[in-house]
Amino acid sequence: MGLLTALAFGAGAAGTVAAAPAVLAVVGFTSAGIAAGSIAASLMSFSAVASGGGVAAGSAVAICQTIGAVGVSGVATAASGGVGVL
Repeated sequence: MGLLTALAFGAGAAGTVAAAPAVLAVVGFTSAGIAAGSIAASLMSFSAVASGGGVAAGSAVAICQTIGAVGVSGVATAASGGVGVL
């Protein structure tokens, strides 16, 4: 992999991680909770039905709601971007 390719991948990963909280808010994971009638509400409903009536702690929906509610710290952003979590 060339230097320019590596830089492009790095910039893309950083941009994706930085945009994650804004994208989550648009789909309904807000600081006030999951927005009624949103994509997030549909995901929460599906997750609750699939897990027998509640959203499981540590599930993708739970993690997205946490990020939507409190955001992501600089250290967590750097760590998750470095390993491709967000």
